[in-house]
Amino acid sequence: MPHTSVATDAGVGYSCRELTVYPEFREAAALYARVFDYSGDEYALNSNLLSALTRNGGSAVGAFTPDERLVGFAYGFAGCDGNEVNYHYSQAAAVDSAHQGKGVGQALKLAQREVALRCGQRTMRWTFDPLLARNAHFNLSSLGAVGIAFERDYYARPDTDRLVVSWDLVAPGGHRSDPVSAPTVGRADWGREVRDDVGGWIVIPAQSGALTPAERVDVRSRLAQTLTVAFTRGDILVASSRIDADTAVYRAIPGEDTP
Repeated sequence: MPHTSVATDAGVGYSCRELTVYPEFREAAALYARVFDYSGDEYALNSNLLSALTRNGGSAVGAFTPDERLVGFAYGFAGCDGNEVNYHYSQAAAVDSAHQGKGVGQALKLAQREVALRCGQRTMRWTFDPLLARNAHFNLSSLGAVGIAFERDYYARPDTDRLVVSWDLVAPGGHRSDPVSAPTVGRADWGREVRDDVGGWIVIPAQSGALTPAERVDVRSRLAQTLTVAFTRGDILVASSRIDADTAVYRAIPGEDTP
């Protein structure tokens, strides 16, 4: 059963649509491996899986240049949590390094949104490394998703802690946070939370790639404890902003029931 196409602008000269044929699925799997530098079979995708996803409530969407070169790819599937909440789970989005920062990632998410809505899914979830400030800003402050949970070792191996976000597909938008109102924080606060009358500011490095291995372990450990406390308290994360060249923050506020 072929799907109708999804067309979404991804900046000047790009377009997004669903993948439907074998060569596209193969190209998408290769792009995925190249972007994430996956060389082993353990992390491989294959065309059979992607084709089956698109026929059974999942998504496989690509971003193309005008000459039909695939430069971005995202895929997902129907999910359900322990509370019987149904959603579309976006497993991964990959954008060729030469085309990053040009709106391709957002267009892929919007294309996935159209697929999910057509399949009757009203929310989308995905995960990302909470140490990645750029991803945090894009997911929370740009798209309007909300951080709803923290999972240690999400992929059953060390250094794979993940923040779970939920995105309302019916009324996307989300909260906004003014970084000017954030407290004065710096390197000594990385991984910790500063509370105020509204909620909290959870502090992270602005550039996690600059951390030494020892710093990364230390900051990740503190951040894991802080996020666990915040979500146990019932908070949600509604925005993320960079404070300066070294430091960024999450905005945590008391949450309501979030799908």
